[in-house]
Amino acid sequence: MADLFSPFTLKGVTLRNRIAVSPMCQYSAVNGLLNEWHQVHYAGLARGGAGVVVVEATGVAPEGRITPGCTGIWTDEHAAKFEPIVQSIEAAGAVPGLQLAHAGRKASANRPWEGDDHIPEDHPESWQPVAPSAVAFGRHLHRVPREMTKDDIIRVQNDFVEGAKRALRVGFRWLNLHFAHGYLGQNFLSIHSNKRTDEYGGSFENRARFLLETLAAVRAVWPEEYPLSVRLGVVEFDGRDEETLAEAIELVRRFKVAGLDMVDVSFGFSTYENQIPWGPALLVPFAERVRREADIPTSTTWNIGTSKLADDVIRQESIDVVMLGRSFLQNPHWPDTAARELGRDAANWTLPAPYGYWLERYGVAKLT
Repeated sequence: MADLFSPFTLKGVTLRNRIAVSPMCQYSAVNGLLNEWHQVHYAGLARGGAGVVVVEATGVAPEGRITPGCTGIWTDEHAAKFEPIVQSIEAAGAVPGLQLAHAGRKASANRPWEGDDHIPEDHPESWQPVAPSAVAFGRHLHRVPREMTKDDIIRVQNDFVEGAKRALRVGFRWLNLHFAHGYLGQNFLSIHSNKRTDEYGGSFENRARFLLETLAAVRAVWPEEYPLSVRLGVVEFDGRDEETLAEAIELVRRFKVAGLDMVDVSFGFSTYENQIPWGPALLVPFAERVRREADIPTSTTWNIGTSKLADDVIRQESIDVVMLGRSFLQNPHWPDTAARELGRDAANWTLPAPYGYWLERYGVAKLT
């Protein structure tokens, strides 16, 4: 039986445990370029002992960023900034991963601490969001996006492909496509945001088309030995959860045929009117259904921050990998802490020698 500290192999990549650092936006880039903040941040997270560190949602095009502070990979100059980060993650024993993203109708927003709303149109940092339909998210994200033409769709799909190529060149070995949280992929899939009447809107078959085509195009350039995953919003908590989940499971089955290796199960966040029943591990039952009914490895996040809960969901075979965000921000050495709480001595092999030495020297953890 696998537990939280069991290795996990997917394709040609083996994680030293089932703990992943979830992609978390830092909103600290300048013109999409990473800087010293990102270098220190990701090196620190990797030293904490995770199996894989997935770098934050990274725009495949300038208009695909959520905010002006979001990272990008639309040029070789942008890609080069990831090289030292990849190297620092690998040096700490973790697998380097990257999340490729396009924010769709939620793009051109202020940073969260600046209001988390759309930037005024006349502001110099503002740009025109694009989406499958000219429908605003609403409330604080009120700006109406420009409806994408067929040429726009092809261009953005090519942007994902070029982003994947650059990610490969700088050394990433785990790739995640962001098709959740009300961003572009979810915009196409959701009936709340997709009102098109052509082959990209209407029926489930049509609403899924953009996601399937994009994934297949990325798979064609991403090596078979490296995992390709998606973060998918499988539920909206909008009163039609069973229908939405059934569509998501069918989509994942089709993703598998197109070359998908793993699903990171999350929310749709396509409407601000949803009623999310916040609680411990609230998405694990949904992830378990996706895992079982689509027969594919899954991960999930949201409120799985205690060591026992994280270990339990792995032991129960509900999911294969636990994605942790806030837990790592609060404690970059969360894996070591979890191992001690679970009575596992083996956590210390995840730590670089200097950390292991001082932990042993001062009796913080027992080394075998």
